[in-house]
Amino acid sequence: MSATKLTTTLEKLYKLHKSLFDLSVNKTDVIKQGDISELDRVLKDEQKHLAAINTMEAERQRESSNYLQSRRGNFNEAPTISQCIEHSSPQEQEALAHWQQKLVGIIGELKDQNELNQKLVYQSLQFVNMNLSMTQPQPEQSTYSRPNGEKKAPASRSIFDSKA
Repeated sequence: MSATKLTTTLEKLYKLHKSLFDLSVNKTDVIKQGDISELDRVLKDEQKHLAAINTMEAERQRESSNYLQSRRGNFNEAPTISQCIEHSSPQEQEALAHWQQKLVGIIGELKDQNELNQKLVYQSLQFVNMNLSMTQPQPEQSTYSRPNGEKKAPASRSIFDSKA
């Protein structure tokens, strides 16, 4: 059996990851702009891409398993691309190694981009929390305590001032 189906599957998997990376870069810009509706749309697109990647990954495992079974017989565990490279001809090794390196590269870039997006979202959340704490009234601090040493539980404060 030739590795053609497997390399085709790897190529499709790379294209899906590349498209997901492009969405992730777009998401960075959307986060910086603070456009929530656009961020929601990007997140939905990412979910679609992830579903397609999961489907393509299942196909890659199936193709890898078929390829290895045709090369060395029975194979029980989930096969990796490296295992396929080990049991292929020199020409097939070159093609499989090429797509393996491209996939590893784009996945690394995607990981870095997602970490950046995570940091940006965290900073945005900190900013929102800071603004909320500045707009909420602070409980009055007293400098004395009860004579018997008991502590009075602070009254809970509402976000809205009922006296207004």
